[in-house]
Amino acid sequence: MRLANLSFRYARKAPWVLHEVGLELPSGTIAEVKGRNGAGKSTLLRLLAGTARPTRGSISGRPPVVGFAPEIFPAQQPFTVSAYLAHVTAVRGLPSSVIGTWAERLGMENLLGTPLADLSKGSAHKVGLAQALLASPGLLVLDEPFSGLDERTRAELPLAMAELAGAGGIVVLSDHQNGLAGHPGVTHLTVEDAAVHHPASGTTGHGTTAKAVIEVTVDAGEAEAVTRKLRADGYAARIRPGTAPADPGPTPTGPAADEHHAEGPR
Repeated sequence: MRLANLSFRYARKAPWVLHEVGLELPSGTIAEVKGRNGAGKSTLLRLLAGTARPTRGSISGRPPVVGFAPEIFPAQQPFTVSAYLAHVTAVRGLPSSVIGTWAERLGMENLLGTPLADLSKGSAHKVGLAQALLASPGLLVLDEPFSGLDERTRAELPLAMAELAGAGGIVVLSDHQNGLAGHPGVTHLTVEDAAVHHPASGTTGHGTTAKAVIEVTVDAGEAEAVTRKLRADGYAARIRPGTAPADPGPTPTGPAADEHHAEGPR
């Protein structure tokens, strides 16, 4: 996913919230966005999710399935939690069983019969996360996802993010709660002065980070597992076409045995 010369402002003569931002988010990225209040973090997230349109520039390569959880879930709706999630699954063409799966993982089974309007802020936040995760999106955008969560859900959420990234998805979140502290392979971005900075690489808003390609040779039976691990750790990894066997068999020998490209780190 690529942002090219992306600019946004709320009115024609208003100050730029974001100006000529260039950014690449390869498959498997988990990107954490930091910045002071009012810097433009939420605006960047809405642009990435497609709920806002750029004033100038473009966003390309956005995955077809997007999950977006805003900082404040709109709970003033005439549904129970289960009825609301059932509506979301119907719209997305998903089996109803995914509701139970995510209700259990996010610790909200006891909320399913509760009217949305009666939920506490933390409980409503869980519903917002659940609706974003139901479809296993290729792009997951979360605005302050750890705010108001209990310990169990705070522990589960990074696992869900890592699973999506390991499957080739892209995760972008803002977070003042340090919910990903210690999580490996996170790309750290900072929004400041209408630019998006990448402190680890020295990129400051108008360019993309230089990358190198390395080759890793592993046993054929380990190819998929190693690829998933590299993606979860923040690398764009793929199996070189034609090197992984179509079915189980003797492990090949020599330099043509499964080779992976890891583009990064990002």
